[in-house]
Amino acid sequence: MSLFFAYLSVAASLASGVAALATDHRVMLDRFADLILRRWPRQQDQAGVLFSERQFAESHRNSLFVLLGISGVFAILAGATAMLNGSVTTDTLPLGLPWLHWHIRFDALSGFFFMIIGMPLCAVSLFGPGYVQEFEHGKHSLTVLGLFTGLFVAGMELVLLADDAFFFVIAWELMSVSSYFLVAFQHEQASNRRAAFLYLLMAVIGAMAIILAFGVLAGFSGGLLFDDFRSVKLSPVWASVAFVLGLFGFGMKAGLVPLHAWLPEAHPAAPAHVSALMSGVMLKVAVYGFIRFTFDLLDQVMWEWGGVVLVIGAGSTLLGVLYAMMQHDIKRLLAYHSVENIGIIFIGLGLCIIYVSEGKSQIAALAMVAALFHCLNHALFKSLLFLGAGSIIHQTHEQNIEHLGGLIHRLPKLSVVFLIGTLSIAALPPFNGFVSEWLTFQAALQAGGIHSGVLRSLVPASASLLALAGALTATCFVKLYGVVFLGLPRTRHAANCHESPHRGMLAGPAMLAGLCVLLGIFPTPMIESLNIVTGQLLGDALPGASALGWLWLTPVAPEVASYSPSLVLVGILLTGWLCYRLIYRRGGLEARRAEPWDCGFGGLNSHMQYTATAFSMPIRRIFEPVFVVEETISEQKSGPDGFNTDTLHYQLRVSDLSWGYVYQPVAQLVITLSRWVSRIQTGNIRTYIAYSFFTLLILLWGIS
Repeated sequence: MSLFFAYLSVAASLASGVAALATDHRVMLDRFADLILRRWPRQQDQAGVLFSERQFAESHRNSLFVLLGISGVFAILAGATAMLNGSVTTDTLPLGLPWLHWHIRFDALSGFFFMIIGMPLCAVSLFGPGYVQEFEHGKHSLTVLGLFTGLFVAGMELVLLADDAFFFVIAWELMSVSSYFLVAFQHEQASNRRAAFLYLLMAVIGAMAIILAFGVLAGFSGGLLFDDFRSVKLSPVWASVAFVLGLFGFGMKAGLVPLHAWLPEAHPAAPAHVSALMSGVMLKVAVYGFIRFTFDLLDQVMWEWGGVVLVIGAGSTLLGVLYAMMQHDIKRLLAYHSVENIGIIFIGLGLCIIYVSEGKSQIAALAMVAALFHCLNHALFKSLLFLGAGSIIHQTHEQNIEHLGGLIHRLPKLSVVFLIGTLSIAALPPFNGFVSEWLTFQAALQAGGIHSGVLRSLVPASASLLALAGALTATCFVKLYGVVFLGLPRTRHAANCHESPHRGMLAGPAMLAGLCVLLGIFPTPMIESLNIVTGQLLGDALPGASALGWLWLTPVAPEVASYSPSLVLVGILLTGWLCYRLIYRRGGLEARRAEPWDCGFGGLNSHMQYTATAFSMPIRRIFEPVFVVEETISEQKSGPDGFNTDTLHYQLRVSDLSWGYVYQPVAQLVITLSRWVSRIQTGNIRTYIAYSFFTLLILLWGIS
């Protein structure tokens, strides 16, 4: 039954793309009728006989997202059924190569990631119709957007179903290529074209690494089926080669530092609902690929691998949040936080590899549960934040947070939903982000029994970086929420905006916000269901996550650590009520409300507010070595001896350090090699004939 639901989910996604493609034929027929019959269709529309153009556009727009919503519902049903049953279902589709059909495998791990796809997809189906309305009569084709969105979702789902290398790579490329067209959707902007090219280039490089990793396993197993890979025994050297290739390929798609350069470029370029799916879902598909490859296909894991993954994860966590602190583009800021959260997930996976190599299967299961639960949590709150950012941009036409402000009075409902997302990503109790990070800390605290002294030092250091990143994340979202929603409007667009008339644009993020709260207060049922996944992957599970009852979370043992989100919630509500009684209703009198004191300046205005640049300046000064900072101040003076300042211009540009140390040297090397190779282009026909002649001789010599 679970596989049947998965097939229905893929079919609904493909149907969404086909429905978008079929729109062109209806549009052409409408235009032909309008050309031949002139005013008759308009008169008939007014009489109610035919659909008006507006009605057809609205019904088409809704049908695309209704199909995506159906796909999301079936994905949730498929995942929930697989996780409840704990069964492994296989199938073969008569597609692919004549001697190699597509092999399907649906287990608890695939089901869990199907749920990760389904929940944000349902929210996108509610959010999308109102958001894409602006594309209907503009220069961007809604047909193109709908077609590649459907293919993108179907590609992600097929990756989770693949049980052979050939099918996996096809699904992987479908996911990558279709998302390239979504990134390049608004292609009239040069920055979007650049972002799309960079994304496609790095996706191709990552896919090549994955193919080579599969090639190592195929070379020793003699087949392309994952069952063949599972049965092969590799030497430590070849296993390490395959692991490094897999880490590089899947890590590039996931956005690990320093392979993350495409991520902050591509996510701001795509439409908001696509950004939500890319950041909230596609990155988790890459995490799925890494988990499947490392813990399922490889016959062994080594503690050195865990150390590498742990270091890369900790570095991605810290650098991701530091780079996010410097951003003023709201979607770019959220994209860098995806780097940070992917780093948190890989910290958990690195700990899991270390504990598996040490033979501590139950602690390894705890680390795996922490990583998987954070995958789900990040999918929820990051999709929420990207959809919320899309609503802000849609209503204000501003993407720079320095041009916003005061939106809590103009978008009051959205401000509440967005606040839940910021509290969740900042890992504050009782929201879901806190639970998964707390589990990661609990896994790190069990490192005392590790035999290697290097790892015993490395694990606490990584946990310390995670704690620092958590504090910086809270700081960053105080900046984001304060600058965007509080204070006074900084521009006319921010002052004149209002809530969207499309209820779905609020309903989609609100649904995700409700899930963030629900999983934060009642995480135990989901965590216990993840024991099925760890049982299939690692052969063990948590000893008793609910030893004190389902309201308590005890990942290791009750005497070691316990957490009750419901009691924390009660304490927060009680504290809030007491503060209200003591501060606002002291002595039974209402507090007097008045304008704040303006220090005698004659009224506060938006120029007196704290800016995002000023807020993040102390962090930039402290961590300046990890940034490339270009800071210029130009001043024009007048009067005697230049005493009076007429104008003052301040310009600040903070860049990613990896561009200068990783990507620009590689680009320069490619340009140098290209110039060297271009010397063979002499323009002389006799030289070209000589090239062909000697090439033929070399080939004949090699064949013979």
